[in-house]
Amino acid sequence: MKWYERAELHPPIRSSPPQEMVTLIGRDGDIRRMKAFLSDVDGSPTLLLTGEAGVGKSALLEAVANCASAAGTRVLRAGGAEFEADVSYCALNQLLLPLRTAIKELDEPYRQALRTALGFDFGPPPGYLLVCNATLMLLDAVATERPLLLIVDDLSWIDQASAAVLRVVARRLTGNRIRFFGALRSGAESSFERGDLPEYEVSPLDEESASLLVSARIPGIVGAARRRLLEAAQGNPLALLELPAGLSRTQWATLEDLPTVLPLSRRLQATFASRVNSLPSSSQRMLLLAALEGTGELSVLQAAAECLPGNATLDDLAAAERDRLVSVSEARHVVFRHPLICSAVVGMSTSSERRTAHRALAEVLADKPERRAWHLGEATIEPDETVARMLEDAAHRTLRSGDAAGAVRALTRAAHLSPVVRDLGRRLAEAAYVGAEFAGVLRKAHELLEAARRVDPQVKDSLHFAAAAATLTLHSDSDLDSAHRLLSNAIESGAHGYDAEDETLIHAIHVLALLSYVGGRRELWDPVYDAIARLRPLSPPLLTTLCKTLSDPIRTGSSALGELDRLLAQLPQETDQARIVRAGTASLYADRLDHVREPSWRVVRQGRDGGSMRGYFGGLFHLALDDYMTGHWDEASQLASEGAQLCSVTRHAFFAWPFWSLQAMIAAARGEEETSRELSDRITRWATARGMQTPVHYALHARTLLALGAGDFDNAYHHASAVSPAGTLVSHVPHALWLAMDLTEAAMRSGRQAEAISHARAIEEADVAALSPRLALLAGGSAAMSATDNATSDRLFDGALASPGAERWAFDHARVQLAHGERLRRNRATVKSRAVLGAALAKFQALGATPWVERTAKELRAAGSKVPHTREPKMSLLTPQELEIVRLAASGLTNKEIARLLFVSPRTVGAHLYQVFPKLGITSRTMLRDVLEEIG
Repeated sequence: MKWYERAELHPPIRSSPPQEMVTLIGRDGDIRRMKAFLSDVDGSPTLLLTGEAGVGKSALLEAVANCASAAGTRVLRAGGAEFEADVSYCALNQLLLPLRTAIKELDEPYRQALRTALGFDFGPPPGYLLVCNATLMLLDAVATERPLLLIVDDLSWIDQASAAVLRVVARRLTGNRIRFFGALRSGAESSFERGDLPEYEVSPLDEESASLLVSARIPGIVGAARRRLLEAAQGNPLALLELPAGLSRTQWATLEDLPTVLPLSRRLQATFASRVNSLPSSSQRMLLLAALEGTGELSVLQAAAECLPGNATLDDLAAAERDRLVSVSEARHVVFRHPLICSAVVGMSTSSERRTAHRALAEVLADKPERRAWHLGEATIEPDETVARMLEDAAHRTLRSGDAAGAVRALTRAAHLSPVVRDLGRRLAEAAYVGAEFAGVLRKAHELLEAARRVDPQVKDSLHFAAAAATLTLHSDSDLDSAHRLLSNAIESGAHGYDAEDETLIHAIHVLALLSYVGGRRELWDPVYDAIARLRPLSPPLLTTLCKTLSDPIRTGSSALGELDRLLAQLPQETDQARIVRAGTASLYADRLDHVREPSWRVVRQGRDGGSMRGYFGGLFHLALDDYMTGHWDEASQLASEGAQLCSVTRHAFFAWPFWSLQAMIAAARGEEETSRELSDRITRWATARGMQTPVHYALHARTLLALGAGDFDNAYHHASAVSPAGTLVSHVPHALWLAMDLTEAAMRSGRQAEAISHARAIEEADVAALSPRLALLAGGSAAMSATDNATSDRLFDGALASPGAERWAFDHARVQLAHGERLRRNRATVKSRAVLGAALAKFQALGATPWVERTAKELRAAGSKVPHTREPKMSLLTPQELEIVRLAASGLTNKEIARLLFVSPRTVGAHLYQVFPKLGITSRTMLRDVLEEIG
């Protein structure tokens, strides 16, 4: 499970209830084993926890201690430390110090032996067995008052004298009044002899638990940074929590590139590097070679070792293999026992040592151009055009394989190795372009763009520079017209000759089309049309189709449907994320997003694993929008929340408004008035300040829906007609399609029959129904609502509702049924009206569309049906998100903590709770738990 997937995390326990173990993420099985050990009166009184460094042994010991203390057991603790390993009885002193006053109750010579050993008195060193017996007697005496638990962490580091005593104690404990817990690091030498003592190996967290831990403790780390963290930590909790300390906040949010090897914190360096330091220098050299080579292929390492100074060989890895730092797999590859050992090896090396290793690897990788180019780039200090060109070519291949971040790194390194200023600027501009458009490293892209402009002022005329600058402008406070003008001028003045095979040119036109769509004005599309007309030999089908279905689908969409369907049929085999997202964009107003679902999920999953941010946003929106249209509102809400949160964390401001609009629409349909209004206002403020009309149309759509649900038809009419006046479908305002039936209904119900008839006629004349089954449903509903005679209205309603695939659009279908039922009841066809209204009510209830449930129930009651005014239990009044917030709030979490778990803002949580209280009939947060208990 990933960071963005909703899950019930164990909330922090502020005070442990009696006999309950503190809950740790991913440790339920371990905790059950610990509790069983504590309660097993017939089993061994001793248990040793083993596992790699940082795996969580100390956290489990802490949980054991809390559990035992809560149950009334006295807990004594000690811990080993490397710098105290030579201090005799140091660990025993820690353990028994709280019992200092009880030592005086021992008989001589045990009392004196123990006091001398622990340093309380001076005298000749006591005998080992005497100290052991004295310790056992003391523990037995203390345990008569209440049970006793001994916990010794880091047994590997305790001093030899304490180890000898505790070894005897662990074996000679009897009865059920004393328990002994110890922890040792796997593979480490220790003076504490385990012998046949019971052991329990603490394993790394599984993938799901590791992801949940990161979500709970470091919610700000996302995208590629999150993926790299999870890969490097391999489930080690210490690494999961410590590795982010070596990265900046902007790297957490994937705003800038990540280092090739994640740097280790001091704590991790001490944990994972100490054993590397003890190896011979020849072994460390070979480990560095293996770490930088990446694959661990023995044949490559052997060949590269011969190129190192000093005649290194594979035999030099033996010491590291014996110390279990590496192993050799059956496939003849060197495998580091933990990725952080690899990081420690690189972190301990000097730049000179790394360059030498890279140079040796480059010499033996002539048949692997991408890897050879990278190693040469890292080994080269002075500008070298040959190496720079190799890196540039490798970057292009890397980008095509989907690794945008790797392409940025390769292009940046190629730029720095460029001897000619023009090549330096050109490559920096392309790196900025790839970073902004594909990798999503906005800050890094901005820095690269500025560097390109400084070294070569002429580079600003290139398409790469203009496309990157336009994208960065969209995410800033600048207006859309500035980005549009910059990019359209670069396209018009470029030296590309309008070659349809020029990928950079085609991408630039796609970006310009997106800007024109968001701008929502006819004149913005003219440069797009002009560029497409000048492409030679022919414009790519996807570009042409997208422009027809996105710019003015009311007039040009139908002519592109055949080509669109052919393109969609090819998507199952498509691997290019940009083409998948563009196909989805072309499907918006043709209602064919269901054809893009599987490819969109592929894009989203790749984005969640650190792939293209641009594709990630597009895929999420297309999936969420399709879910909303087809009535899967819970999933739509989850995906929209994921997208909005991701945009906030990564500062991709431009891509946030589509997710806000979906959240506003769902909130409006479910009657969450405050949430919907707040989101609509946010979209309007943000878009208006930047000269963007289409986001404002989305906000007006949500306001219209909210007003319709509340029966405020006059306001609904004003909101809908602000997008496109009644009787017209404004050119290059595609959102007029989605508001067609809304405007007709609002006009009819607000006494504007002439406007309603005029608008229904405009819809019919534009042949909106030809674009999709959903639009056919809306067009039929509009015609039926505005029909002047009842027979025609009834026929049109029946035709619209029975059209093929109409029921797939659950909310729209139910709304047409409601309108039909209302008309039937007013015409005294009560029997038929009850059937139609009952079907609509069931759909609205399934969707959780509370205002529409109330409207429909009111009509049914007026038609003579017995419909209860309230529904039981109370929780049925809540939306799924409200219910989840109620449960978390009742558990004691604050709004901020709930917001972090659900990927929403604390303000949104507060707004939901504000709406929940009257629904549940309560007045305070403290009453939530009582309500939950009352309804079970």
